[in-house]
Amino acid sequence: MRRADRLFQIIQVLRRSSRPVTADAIAAELETSKRSIYRDIATLMSQRVPIRGEAGLGYVLEGGFDMPPLMLTSDEIEAAVLGAQWVASRGDPALSRAARDLIAKIAATVPERLRPVLMEPAVSGPPVWDDARKADALDMAQVRGWIHAGRKLRLHYADEQGRETVRIIWPCLIGYRDTTRLLVGWCETRDDFRTFRTDRVVSAEFLEDRYPGRPAVLRARWQAKMDAEKAAWIAAGKPAPGA
Repeated sequence: MRRADRLFQIIQVLRRSSRPVTADAIAAELETSKRSIYRDIATLMSQRVPIRGEAGLGYVLEGGFDMPPLMLTSDEIEAAVLGAQWVASRGDPALSRAARDLIAKIAATVPERLRPVLMEPAVSGPPVWDDARKADALDMAQVRGWIHAGRKLRLHYADEQGRETVRIIWPCLIGYRDTTRLLVGWCETRDDFRTFRTDRVVSAEFLEDRYPGRPAVLRARWQAKMDAEKAAWIAAGKPAPGA
């Protein structure tokens, strides 16, 4: 790897991490020596890249540092294409359009030498047949907006047997599967987290009431619950759900 490329990759490593990254970890990822990383960090700092930290403790890239957004490698382009293909075929209509627009924007801005990687990718996700796709019974773009705003939803929901209930939930996450979508939220009726298939929603009311706390905190609580349940299954010698 050329030194200029390595300097760029060091910034990328630091930018995607929210915690200090040690020189050992950077050197292992970039397949170079720790001494080279120390020299490269010093070079970047001398060029006023806002890196904070020191040898032995780790380094962080301070907020506000900007780089040209489309200095992409061929691997990064293929990763973006693969992800956008998946969203275009499995996302709700608004996200599907956004994924196709993303590919078009990347195609319009990447260097000519990298355009074949985008236009003729060597990666692809499995197809989804239209007759297997389940239709959403609510506006998923608005649901995403309500999640970002931390607002409540009132769902009229039917279970597998068609029995209907009314739930007020604090939505925090949408899960996208091949043919269905799942809405995760705190259910006021059950006083616990619940998952709802969006194709089983009979109707939904988008309430103006905000739920307490931030959506990110609610997602962290849900993830901790999922991790604890998975650990309990493994401890009991059972395969974890979804394994």
